Amino acid sequence: MQDDRSNQKFWWQTRWFVLAMALLAIVPLIWPDIPPLVDLPGHMGRYRVQQAYGSVPWLKDWYDFHWSLIGNLGIDLLIIPLGALLGLEAAVKLIVIAIPMLTAIGLLWIAREVHGKIPATALFALPLVYSFPFHFGFVNFALAMALALNAFALWLRLGRLERIGLRAAIFVPLSFIIWVTHTYGWGLLGLLAFSGELVRQRDRLGGSWYNWLLAAIYAGLHCLVLAAPAILMVAWRTGHVSGQTFDWFNFRAKMLWVTQVFRDRWQLFDLACLAVLYLILFKGVRDPNIQYSRNLTLSALLLLAVYLLLPRVVFGSAYADMRLVPFIFMIALIAIRPRPGLPIRRAGVIAAIGLAFFGVRMAATTASFYLYDKTYDRNLAALDHVPVGARLVTFIGETCYNEWKMTRLQHLPGIALERRLAFANDQWSMEGGQLLTVRFPEGRGYRHDPSQIVSDVKCPREWWRPIAGALAGFPRSAFDYVWIVDPPKYDHHLEQGLTPVWRSGTSALFRVDHDAAAPRIRMKDLGPYGPEMFARARHSRRIARMLAGYGNPLPGDGVKSAAMLVGDAPQPERLKGASSPR
Repeated sequence: MQDDRSNQKFWWQTRWFVLAMALLAIVPLIWPDIPPLVDLPGHMGRYRVQQAYGSVPWLKDWYDFHWSLIGNLGIDLLIIPLGALLGLEAAVKLIVIAIPMLTAIGLLWIAREVHGKIPATALFALPLVYSFPFHFGFVNFALAMALALNAFALWLRLGRLERIGLRAAIFVPLSFIIWVTHTYGWGLLGLLAFSGELVRQRDRLGGSWYNWLLAAIYAGLHCLVLAAPAILMVAWRTGHVSGQTFDWFNFRAKMLWVTQVFRDRWQLFDLACLAVLYLILFKGVRDPNIQYSRNLTLSALLLLAVYLLLPRVVFGSAYADMRLVPFIFMIALIAIRPRPGLPIRRAGVIAAIGLAFFGVRMAATTASFYLYDKTYDRNLAALDHVPVGARLVTFIGETCYNEWKMTRLQHLPGIALERRLAFANDQWSMEGGQLLTVRFPEGRGYRHDPSQIVSDVKCPREWWRPIAGALAGFPRSAFDYVWIVDPPKYDHHLEQGLTPVWRSGTSALFRVDHDAAAPRIRMKDLGPYGPEMFARARHSRRIARMLAGYGNPLPGDGVKSAAMLVGDAPQPERLKGASSPR
């Protein structure tokens, strides 16, 4: 498994270099006050409820929060001591900064354990510490995966040193820690540990093909020390847990995720960087001076098989398969090594190019995060005008197109909950998926994710409302303030009964006049699909009654998309699996 353990080291193989790469990995996150990751503000709102639930009475009117042992508690637990010591926002930033640092260290440590020294090609895996799942804000998942990579490196090291008893003693509790952080990390550790142990046992046994079967049995026995959290997994997922598993073998989506590994802001740049990774992997197959490690190649193939077999949604959690893609690339890239006898000058050139590639990606990510942070700051200025404890409903603009650059504003209401203890209608609500669920019956239809997302028209296959339906349909008696964040264009007659308090660009904050009537929806407010919706209403008494309630007297049983226009249809308990487990 280890091929080169001579004493000679080059600059990319030293501990100082590993430390420098870990520090370089945190640079994009230094400037932003709040790491601009899509879901993170929503999680921060939950952390505030966690901290203040016992002392702020109105939170109990809006949310249920109960501690339970689930495989999705990484930052939720870390925030208890760190939040008390540093404050919530500083603690969250510190933990998130640690994720790319730990991921970079884990990758280089695994490469060293497998190859004896860090191969120059391993540097091309480092930019993946900022991959699309991380940008999406799956922070418990990302933390668990970073811990799993480092745990796998330790597993390999103790196996190489034949410290099997010590390894078992360490990994029984360590497997529980990683499972509690997030179940995916535990699953990744199990796959990597089995493949690594399989190769180690095969090398020890040698001989015929029959020894592969024997090696697999021995590897499975060694990996039993990681199996105990399966008991917790069964107990968790057979309890009161909502969420379905579906969308199997959606290869069209799987092909899409493979192209979006670096998805951030600039599509051509991100795709060009992905092409570099494919070139390196292709060179590993065709170049006679480069070869793949059996250990990590087997690990990458196992991860690929899991990716192909996983459905898109697992227990109500979407993007279950997408999250694995960067880690398949990571393991495949660090599996590459030079064959013995490769001139050191060429290896040095490869290392320099890999370092430059990492530096360019970090510079671009730093610039991207700076721009996102400016957008955050501009919109969060509205919170200076929101009273503590306000009943706030938020509408955030989105398009019906899957644009490469995401706004990362989708869960900004969570910061209103975190900073002002105001109601936030962006929280995920899935029993058993996480510690918080939403109650607030007065806000029916506008209580939880995705009620905060609005578009200009009714988007196919989405639960988002058009902005006109949201502004006209939200229950005015349930909310005191309306916060509109970068909305699509709408006619300002829809602001009837709303008093402006703050504006910046297209974003605005309004105070609700509870005595004023809600505006009526006009056909032109509904965009190009307005006539179709009104035509459907002519054949639906229920929809006609709802439209008539907003001053639209039309004749005419329930078309869900039309009901969503005015907010009478209840929102689903999940959108895109944005609840459990993140």
